[in-house]
Amino acid sequence: MKIQLEQEDIQAITDHLYSKLKPLISTSTSQTHDLMDINELCDYLKVTRQWVHERTHLKEIPYIKLSNKQLRFRKKDIDKWLDSLQVPVITHYKGKLKAA
Repeated sequence: MKIQLEQEDIQAITDHLYSKLKPLISTSTSQTHDLMDINELCDYLKVTRQWVHERTHLKEIPYIKLSNKQLRFRKKDIDKWLDSLQVPVITHYKGKLKAA
């Protein structure tokens, strides 16, 4: 038995399948990318490897040390750490500004 489908039917089937599979695809992708190595962290933060090593040595940045002395970083922990560094905005300044 052979079935011929119109282009609109194929597109409708494709859209339906994509809508059902998208949550599964994005969930599995985010789980595999939850842990970052140093290179991925450097790309994420736009910093050098030396900067990351200095911060881990000083225990300023959250990290995981694996048994083979490799470092890993959880994205959610890094994001939380970044939020803690955020400087609040002053909305109402009542003093006088001086020109330098």
